[in-house]
Amino acid sequence: MNEMSRVAPEVIVGEPKIAPKRNLKRLALMLSVPLLLAAAGAYLWISGLGKVSTDNAQVNAHVVAIAPEVGGRLIEVGVVENQHVKKGDLLFRIDPEPYRIALMQADAAVGNAELSIAQAESNYHSKAADTLKSASDVTLAQDTFRRQQELLARGFTTRAAYDAAKAQLAAARADIASTKAEAESARAVTQLKNGVHPQVEAAIAQRDKARLDLARTEIRAPMDGVISQADKLQPGALAMQSFSLLNLVAGEGYWIDANFKETQLADIRIGQRAEVEIDAVPGRTFTGHVIGIGAGTGSQFSVLPAQNATGNWVKVTQRVPVRIQLDEKPDRPLVAGWSSHVTIITK
Repeated sequence: MNEMSRVAPEVIVGEPKIAPKRNLKRLALMLSVPLLLAAAGAYLWISGLGKVSTDNAQVNAHVVAIAPEVGGRLIEVGVVENQHVKKGDLLFRIDPEPYRIALMQADAAVGNAELSIAQAESNYHSKAADTLKSASDVTLAQDTFRRQQELLARGFTTRAAYDAAKAQLAAARADIASTKAEAESARAVTQLKNGVHPQVEAAIAQRDKARLDLARTEIRAPMDGVISQADKLQPGALAMQSFSLLNLVAGEGYWIDANFKETQLADIRIGQRAEVEIDAVPGRTFTGHVIGIGAGTGSQFSVLPAQNATGNWVKVTQRVPVRIQLDEKPDRPLVAGWSSHVTIITK
């Protein structure tokens, strides 16, 4: 057998061994990532216990629509947009001349009413005197009729004289009845109510209204605040009664309206402490407390509330407004409508 047919023995080369340290590092890395995620989730879950929060919240304040109670042309404007005013400051003035004239007319009407009542009292006294005179005429007619009746019985007078006396008595009685009715009518006109005649009282009421209308030509601030939407307020413009010309936003007494999901309301109670973070005031947390929970969802009070009775109804989580009263006075003025984040401590 030749050498070419010999088979060389097979040499097996082993695979290189992997360092144990690299395996441990890879294993540690693979385990640490889910552990960190689980720890973070557990921390967030634990920190969220006993709390509910929402960023669907905004700052609110009292806003008063200033509308004149009388109409007329503006002759003076005392404020501009975003001006701070104090309670009692003049906002604008309406031309008072028509109302001053109306007050003078009302004064004259009161005088005329008093004069009319004085004339009615004089007429009553005159009618009362006429009643006394008519009573005297009745007495005389009764005596005359009685004498004529006696004379006729004795045959010393005529039947015509007797009839005339009888007719005169009837006329006197009718006359006194008429004068008594006129006297009562005149007396009724002079009747007083609470010491004042109704006609005079009505005239006084009209005068008081005219005086009030004159005073209402000056419109003053009902509270401290900031002027808003005063662009239409220009001298010479015609102000209409009960038509808003500007808004006055209160300078204090802010609150927060937070719209929580209906699924978050189970543990919310009035009086619970709340923490408020306002976007426009970064780095500052305000404290407050719950003072009210809405009686209906926001959609319930919308102009066109959703009709869930239709066939294509889709369930949507509703939100309910919760009102938060701030416990501290902000060190700077807030603005109604600012966005905020609210957290309520429920435990």
